[in-house]
Amino acid sequence: MDNSILTLYLTFTSRPSLLKEIKNSFRIIAHKINSTAMKRLFSIKYSDNSISFATLLLRLGMGGLMIPHGYSKLINFADMSAKFADPFHIGTSTSLGLVIFAEFFCGIFVVLGLFTRLACIPIIIDMAVAVSYAHKGDIFDTGEKAMLFLFGFAALLFTGPGKVSMDRFIGK
Repeated sequence: MDNSILTLYLTFTSRPSLLKEIKNSFRIIAHKINSTAMKRLFSIKYSDNSISFATLLLRLGMGGLMIPHGYSKLINFADMSAKFADPFHIGTSTSLGLVIFAEFFCGIFVVLGLFTRLACIPIIIDMAVAVSYAHKGDIFDTGEKAMLFLFGFAALLFTGPGKVSMDRFIGK
């Protein structure tokens, strides 16, 4: 046996009260942690404020991640318009314009919480077309990101913008 382990063993066996004090200290610390943070963390109860905070995070995350996709298409419109996909046979420039509207402008609306449910609809259609047409239904490889956006914006369509939104402030 190592000398330090032997010394520690002899200290605890010769002074059993020390071991009890250490155990009691850990028990008190564990009880304080369990009674506050752990109970709240593992609670199955929820409040309106936590739901509103979750929808705020979802709105900011989904919209904030969607905006750069639309912005890159917006600044490269001239280069992309000739070779952009045209799934609805309305013209490549028109298709690209609709995608820019959905990804960039509706993304901004979602982040602001302005007309959130209405703004989610073009993005959902855009992502559904991206998954089915551009990624050929491959939801686990190249279309994975589009599917995540699709489900995230579908969740926002059903939950709405939450309490912290422009929609709530203007009374919509």
